[in-house]
Amino acid sequence: MNSPAAETADQQSTRARLEEMGRAARAAARLMARADTATKNRALRAVAAALDRQRVLVAEANARDMQAGRDGGLDAALLDRLELTDARIDAMIEGLHQIAELADPVGEIKDLKYRPSGIQVGRMRVPLGVVGIIYESRPNVTIDAASLCLKSGNATILRGGSEALHSNGAIAACIAAGLKDAGLPETAVQVVDTADREAVGALISMPQYVDVIVPRGGTGLIERVSREARVPVIKHLHGVCHVYIDDRADADKAFAIALNAKTHRYGVCNAMESLLVAEDMAAEILPRLAAAYREKGVELRGCERTRAILPECNAASEGDWSEEYLAPVLSIRVVADMDAAMDHIAQYGSGHTESIVTEDYGRARRFLAEVDSSSVMVNASTRFADGFEYGLGAEIGISTDKIHARGPVGLEGLTSQKWIVLGDGHVRQ
Repeated sequence: MNSPAAETADQQSTRARLEEMGRAARAAARLMARADTATKNRALRAVAAALDRQRVLVAEANARDMQAGRDGGLDAALLDRLELTDARIDAMIEGLHQIAELADPVGEIKDLKYRPSGIQVGRMRVPLGVVGIIYESRPNVTIDAASLCLKSGNATILRGGSEALHSNGAIAACIAAGLKDAGLPETAVQVVDTADREAVGALISMPQYVDVIVPRGGTGLIERVSREARVPVIKHLHGVCHVYIDDRADADKAFAIALNAKTHRYGVCNAMESLLVAEDMAAEILPRLAAAYREKGVELRGCERTRAILPECNAASEGDWSEEYLAPVLSIRVVADMDAAMDHIAQYGSGHTESIVTEDYGRARRFLAEVDSSSVMVNASTRFADGFEYGLGAEIGISTDKIHARGPVGLEGLTSQKWIVLGDGHVRQ
């Protein structure tokens, strides 16, 4: 971090702007914490209505970003993340309505019990306060993040990628309109409108204004935030997801799951990056899968035993087993059994999502118990590791940490708990 004396005038201006946003967010957080559920839901629906009214302007802003991205050489995966099709705008609007329908966790009291002294002790869910979110490419994250923070009673400062500056600005205007319509402070959701990288450094170093940071993006961004942040961070570094096809798997289920997990979408963190196949199943399933992957244009990289079955498969390097491709590339390893598969996942996995395909109930239970990832599945595609699919309405990100929030982080993950005590003139003896 640069000292104030070493900062340029532009850096000082950006830092001053972020501090101003931080002060506004802190003040808005107090108002948001006491907003009732009906008001928050009204704001969410008003944002949805504004987004629907302004969809042409949002699409035009996104088109400018897409053209700039193509001119700047963004790869296909990043362009896919950046694009706001009409269907994706519809999904954003639907997501706002879904979150409005979700139960509000704020104020929920659990485990209220009488103590021998006569007092009642319990825990109440409360907002975290001010949530800073740093993300790249996907402008739909602006809506997901804002809506979840709004419903959970938090204020938020959003710093999107420079490649989505126009898109995020257009979406921010819709959010501000919705907040105003509902009588909530427009500063409850603020979108940083500069591409200056110093904005990230400022946002992650303001513990007096920001209570938690959620980075969503590439490894470089998340590593920087984790290294430099002076506030707690909710994060995952990689999405190295596995599907293991057991020798007691149903071949048709295995085929459908392995194909979907890789090819449904490539540039997402819950796409399968490594396929593990039991040796007694490999000769049956791999040729069928390889033909389907070839039709989809997926490059295969395999171990020696895989290449003995699929001679056209490229050789996998040691680095392939821990690679998050975010592209039509798949590494394949033939393993002896489930224990070997779990050993591979423990060594190379990122703790994101793993799936076993098997008809053996005992093995399924062992896999669920022993694989240490934030989502573990039986007979299902890793693509289900998603806030919408989990019934969270949306997600603010995926956490592979083990403290506070783990897996898709929805409304409850954006709240904390405080102890409450109910008495009636009680004094301690």
